[in-house]
Amino acid sequence: MSRATFFMRECPTCGRRLQIRVEYLGRAVRCKHCDAQFVACDPTIAHTDSGDSLLDRANHLLESYDSRRYHPR
Repeated sequence: MSRATFFMRECPTCGRRLQIRVEYLGRAVRCKHCDAQFVACDPTIAHTDSGDSLLDRANHLLESYDSRRYHPR
């Protein structure tokens, strides 16, 4: 029996952490907490279509990490 591989992602609506199967990347999924629908994508992978430079994206991710660390929900 094979074990599923997951990645962690926050729901863009409620912010709760979700484990999403790798098989669902690129598909529409629903948050089990708030029932919001969004496309499963790994936020650790830089997206080139956003127009942000890699450095801007890294700074944004660091700022969001710091704000969660100092102001937990």
